[in-house]
Amino acid sequence: MLRDLAWLLQLGEVGHVTETAAALGTSQPTLSRSLARVEAELGVRVFERTPTGMEVTPDGRVVLDAARDLVVRHQQLRADLANRLDPDTGIVRLAFLDSMATTLVPKLLRAFHAEAPGVKVALSQEPAHDIRSDLDRGAVELGLTMDRAADLGWLAVQRERLVVVVPPTHRFSDRSRVDLAELADDELVTTPPGFGHSALVQALLAEAGVSPRVSFESADLATIEGLVAAGLGVAIVPEAFAGQSGSVGLALSSPSATRTIGLTWRTERPLAPPAERFLAFVRSRSWAD
Repeated sequence: MLRDLAWLLQLGEVGHVTETAAALGTSQPTLSRSLARVEAELGVRVFERTPTGMEVTPDGRVVLDAARDLVVRHQQLRADLANRLDPDTGIVRLAFLDSMATTLVPKLLRAFHAEAPGVKVALSQEPAHDIRSDLDRGAVELGLTMDRAADLGWLAVQRERLVVVVPPTHRFSDRSRVDLAELADDELVTTPPGFGHSALVQALLAEAGVSPRVSFESADLATIEGLVAAGLGVAIVPEAFAGQSGSVGLALSSPSATRTIGLTWRTERPLAPPAERFLAFVRSRSWAD
């Protein structure tokens, strides 16, 4: 239909079927069928044949005015999409866990911006289950998460050590290492159930055979560290968060006290060029601390 409308605009400007067909690189019968389709669809005559060519009818003037708007908007749409998909100037839509907002994500974006300054990265900061939902519905193309799904692509980006943070007045604050079993009687500050970090913490506690009482819950690890620094319990967090508000970080004796962060994406169709460029860039570098 858009091609038919574009041809009608050309016919309205030239005023002759034969000359218009030649300018369009098509045959006169093909152009006439195009005109007939539009007139049948709209139920009006767009042109009247005259001895000097084709004259636009009053109804046809309305049709051509609307056709011009539609064709121009379609051209703009194609240009906008081409810009979004350009690997040098397009857009990457990236979702990431809250806990990476001040650590891994700034490091990745700073390095990527240095290599591809014209590419815009649209960011979504959200829990792991929302990242999966956004990937499924196409709201984002890439996700930085701990959750590795069998039906999604996965690129391990960084492995982070987990530590226990305690208040500066804690009985173990002068230690460098602790076993979780020693904290069985302490109150725990952690993320709510359903968060990936919560599952990681619960697995470590189960491994140590302890189940401390939860005093506070927060979805934000920086907030958790601040609550610990204020003396409201202990917490298990990535090492980068230790000491941000005055807490003391203690190494854990468990070898499984780590978390792996990876990029994930849908694989049933190719990534858009800007997202593919971002993925290739991350794959080409080492992001170990």
